[in-house]
Amino acid sequence: MPPLTGSKPASDARTLVPPGRRLCEVTENRAAGGYRIFSALDESGPEPRAGQFYMLAAADGWGQRTGRPYLPRAFSVAEATPADGGLRLHFLVEAVGPGTERLAGLRAGEGLWVTGPLGRPFSVPGDLASGVTGAILVGGGIGLAPLAILRRQLGERGVPLRTLVGFRDREHSGGVDELFSCCEVRLASEDGHAGHRGYVTDLLAVLLEGDDAPTAVVYACGPPAMLEVVRALCSERGVTAELAMETPMACGFGACFGCAVPLAAGGYMRLCSDGPVVNAADIETALVAGSGHRACGR
Repeated sequence: MPPLTGSKPASDARTLVPPGRRLCEVTENRAAGGYRIFSALDESGPEPRAGQFYMLAAADGWGQRTGRPYLPRAFSVAEATPADGGLRLHFLVEAVGPGTERLAGLRAGEGLWVTGPLGRPFSVPGDLASGVTGAILVGGGIGLAPLAILRRQLGERGVPLRTLVGFRDREHSGGVDELFSCCEVRLASEDGHAGHRGYVTDLLAVLLEGDDAPTAVVYACGPPAMLEVVRALCSERGVTAELAMETPMACGFGACFGCAVPLAAGGYMRLCSDGPVVNAADIETALVAGSGHRACGR
């Protein structure tokens, strides 16, 4: 295998995490359309940056004699809010396999093992390109999760924002009202149940037709096919883009080499440590083998 290399984002280095994983208490689990949002109180961890992720495992019913689920699951943090005794972490989940089914079924009072925040976050627009003043957020399905905290953190900096969110159908949708209640969101749905009938990338293509398109950075998270369209659209129009990507992760901090992603210039990057946020110009494709939906694990 060629060397594992990769350009680093202009944002600050990865957040240093406390040694070892931490046992947190689940405080809430509620429905959000076809998804669920569960929250846990982190008493000692640092505040995450938008785009970073945590390795999660339930304290009970995980790694038992039945085997699955066994390894922790990587999840982007959707929001982090101050709370008495620490920081309340919020995660968006869709039950699609034994790991996500267990996390989706967490109840208040249960224990949740967390390691994080891990990985490199989204960059500030001005750090990516000169003359850039705005941002376009593009989320697909459950991939809208890390864009929620990004919207807040960019908003606190006074960055003008436009938010585009797309879903497959009503069953595979949710989280907009809960995570984006204070801002305008343009919706797309493949089945036409909400907003534009079609893909969220249709909405992005229209925005990028304007002469002022290069003055905004595109931040995207969603299924690989969506991210690949975003990458291609931005490349064609000379627009800077960062993508929050997913590959199978066993450790979350670069030890297992299971999340290697090919770079456009040759070589590879470990998505968990050199990403998961990557500059779209640095990769040859967002269609990475083994990647799935931004539920980040099954």
